[in-house]
Amino acid sequence: MSTARRQQEMTRRLDAALQPQLVEIIDESHRHVGHAGARDGRSHFKLYIVSSRFVGLKQVQRHRLVYQALGDLMQSDIHALAIEARAPDET
Repeated sequence: MSTARRQQEMTRRLDAALQPQLVEIIDESHRHVGHAGARDGRSHFKLYIVSSRFVGLKQVQRHRLVYQALGDLMQSDIHALAIEARAPDET
């Protein structure tokens, strides 16, 4: 899957699961050339997401929701994911 398609699929899954007000996915794979995950074709991404589903949750709980939403992409297409997850009142 191409990086653009990965980002589209990630956005689709996050939208469906978390109804975010904002999703920004940045491909950082170029910063990891030669890294084990880059060699097998998986990508490195940075995610900035704002969702009311995060209200009252700790960061680890927010990250778990993101990982659940992305499901099998975490095993097949994403090697690393840096997450900044905020509630709307934290932006």
